[in-house]
Amino acid sequence: MLAFILRRLLQSVIVMLAVALVAFALFRFVGDPIASMVGQEATLAERMELRDALGLNDPFVMQFYNFLTRAVVGDFGISYRLQQPVMELILSRLPATLELALVSGIAAFVFGVGFGVYTALRRGGWASSSIMTVSLIGVSLPTFLIGVLLIWAFAVELQWLPSFGRGEVVNLGGWWRTGFLTESGRMSLILPAITLGLYQMTLIMRLVRAEMLEVLRADYIKFARARGLSNRAVHFGHALKNTLVPVITITGLQLGSIIAFSIITETVFQWPGVGALFINSVRFVDVPVMAAYLMLIALVFVVINLIVDLLYYMVDPRLRLDRSAAGH
Repeated sequence: MLAFILRRLLQSVIVMLAVALVAFALFRFVGDPIASMVGQEATLAERMELRDALGLNDPFVMQFYNFLTRAVVGDFGISYRLQQPVMELILSRLPATLELALVSGIAAFVFGVGFGVYTALRRGGWASSSIMTVSLIGVSLPTFLIGVLLIWAFAVELQWLPSFGRGEVVNLGGWWRTGFLTESGRMSLILPAITLGLYQMTLIMRLVRAEMLEVLRADYIKFARARGLSNRAVHFGHALKNTLVPVITITGLQLGSIIAFSIITETVFQWPGVGALFINSVRFVDVPVMAAYLMLIALVFVVINLIVDLLYYMVDPRLRLDRSAAGH
């Protein structure tokens, strides 16, 4: 177990170094940040002085080394556009993105597993067919269109829910501000959470359904029925337990995707998260913010993958047996 964890940690470090190199190298060619920081009346000497102050004239290797050593301690420099520490900007917007991703991920998992099990056990019924038909919406329509349709239906026509913003938030101390504790915050969360989680819910539902149908045809399920076990015990005690093994992997990766690809949802609903911050940074060639965002997303995926691997290792006894056999 310890060797497994150490090997995964080493792989994670290599991945983070590769992402840091790609991010730093790539964003050097997206434009000149000096052009967006100074006016047209700035002289060439002033521009060169600013480039020297920001270290943009240093060799690439030196710039990358400085970026890497600062990033290890959470220092990503100063935003070219806002002239504030990048880490402070990200931390001020991170709670909004994490809360949106958390609600979307939990809802996608709960409803995805529930609908997947139901459509597998009642695959001939009209309700199951209706769920499968409606689920095509989550796969076929792009995220921004789903968001616009939800805004039109529930904010414009029915006027039940707000169409933009995060609502009223409460400061819990430090940099964490939450909307969970206010009614307007909870109401504002509903539409973006549905928009962001619909595709993930559909994916999990179809995976659970396919795995459940395959497991129900296995021999050990037939033996369990022959022993006289109830349908509830067979379906939830045996079939669902074995179905969830691959679902854990997909759900973990989808949680990372929710955080990474919340950019579109945050833009549609004007949600003040790190995705919206990244979009504005791209527009103004704010390289430190863009690089920090990419590093943050890579770290999220690496941590989630590590957790998923450990859960997979603990849930599936075959992996432990295989590694024990390999050790002998």
